[in-house]
Amino acid sequence: MSAQRHPVIAEDMATLLAQRQDWQSLAGKHVLIAGATSFLAAYLIEFFATLSERWPEQPVVIHALARSRSKLEARFQHLLEYAWFRPLIQDVCAPLPDFAQLDYIVHAAGAGSPKQYLSDPIATVRSNVLGSLNLLEQARQHQARLLFMSSGAVYGHGESDQPIAEQDFGALDPLDVSACYAEGKRVAETLCADYHRQHGVASVIARISHTYGPGIALDDGRSFADFVAAAVAGHDIVLNSDGSGTRPFCYVADATAAFLTLLLRGEGGQAYNVGMDEEISILELAKLIARLSPTAGIEVKHPPLNPERQALFRTGGHFDLRKIAQLGWQPSTALERGFARTLRYFTT
Repeated sequence: MSAQRHPVIAEDMATLLAQRQDWQSLAGKHVLIAGATSFLAAYLIEFFATLSERWPEQPVVIHALARSRSKLEARFQHLLEYAWFRPLIQDVCAPLPDFAQLDYIVHAAGAGSPKQYLSDPIATVRSNVLGSLNLLEQARQHQARLLFMSSGAVYGHGESDQPIAEQDFGALDPLDVSACYAEGKRVAETLCADYHRQHGVASVIARISHTYGPGIALDDGRSFADFVAAAVAGHDIVLNSDGSGTRPFCYVADATAAFLTLLLRGEGGQAYNVGMDEEISILELAKLIARLSPTAGIEVKHPPLNPERQALFRTGGHFDLRKIAQLGWQPSTALERGFARTLRYFTT
């Protein structure tokens, strides 16, 4: 029996398909997704694959670019038998092969968590700068629409009681330990805007806030991933802060709907916030996940604070989502339901 899609992901795909979008416009199209095994890109691949399974006569052809064949094959074992799923094993910064057709490109390659980008800052900059140049050139040659997965890190340091809109920016120290990530994203955004102005490339930017859900790496290093890992293992949840900092957390299926909206209808050369517009404290999130754990009685504990420097851009604040709302998108998954689904994914 061939591998199958996890039921939680299959349910999320069904929810996405039920949304009022012109999915038929994707029939027979070719999509190049760089960073195919990354958390967010993998959900996009699952969606395009779901369309292809439904439309065997006009499938979406998925060119899945990743550096590790073993990781790609493990993540998408259920897709390897299909001719429309085409692995491409290489670095996004290396010269790309000739494609007969490309209609859509997604740049999701590169480090996404502090644990990753602090361990290899040079590669982080390369994937954002050289990788973006590579993919934007492909978009120019094929007149393809391109979606760049950026980050709220571009907004820099700063605090405000007001929601963060696309024109709001704080300072960034280019010599900071975490500048490889934020400055890399900023340069990539500039390249997207310049390719639109100079070559007419329909390059759309998604500035992504904290996103969680099925498939997140439990050793990711971010607090919510640590909490889920502890809950899955039946261990007490340990905070490395007082838990007073607040974050907005967006469920991955909601974020995927936003990415698809931008890929289809976003304005070239423009950036759009993608995230949740309500915040929760880290302490309250830990308590929520402890309560949802399949193991009863796990507790939330506070050890002495870790003095090591953390890669943080803002200790709080959420996005202003009015710009992307004009395209018809808004998040809809409540935090408790989203984390319950996440725990179900890891425990069933």
